[in-house]
Amino acid sequence: MEKYLSLSSNHSSNKRSLEGLSAFRSLEELILDNNLLGDDLVLPGLPRLHTLTLNKNRITDLECLLDHLAEVTPALEYLSLLGNVACPNELVSLEKDEEDYKRYRCFVLHKLPNLKFLDAQKVTRREREEALVRGAFMKVVKPKVSSEDVAASPERHYTPLPSASRELTSHRV
Repeated sequence: MEKYLSLSSNHSSNKRSLEGLSAFRSLEELILDNNLLGDDLVLPGLPRLHTLTLNKNRITDLECLLDHLAEVTPALEYLSLLGNVACPNELVSLEKDEEDYKRYRCFVLHKLPNLKFLDAQKVTRREREEALVRGAFMKVVKPKVSSEDVAASPERHYTPLPSASRELTSHRV
């Protein structure tokens, strides 16, 4: 009877690669870090699973994931989503700040109120209270981007260099 399973760094985006998990109903810890798992992630019912890490995957739809986890992992107490678009991080994205991360934590705790740890940080009593009061309103709504919008928008090339230093001829010797 396996209680711990790590399938990290398999670089698998294939849903079939997780189908075998249904044979591990007594599983308590599941590590799925550093794969290519996305919003189509489907886990079987894992009633004893208390620890799940999905760090460094391709998860973007937080609400969909949390609804699924609430359904299939009722004993979940530890969840980590670091390194996914769904987990705002000011160190990875200039568009995100500490307030984005606080809203994210509040929304996650609203959806999964039994969590004790989120992204390696202990859930505080204050966060839990905030999630009860405001969690439902912390959902991040993203505008839908049509293929026309993508085709019409100019490509952006981001660089840490000032604009004056980007040209090949402007380097100092």
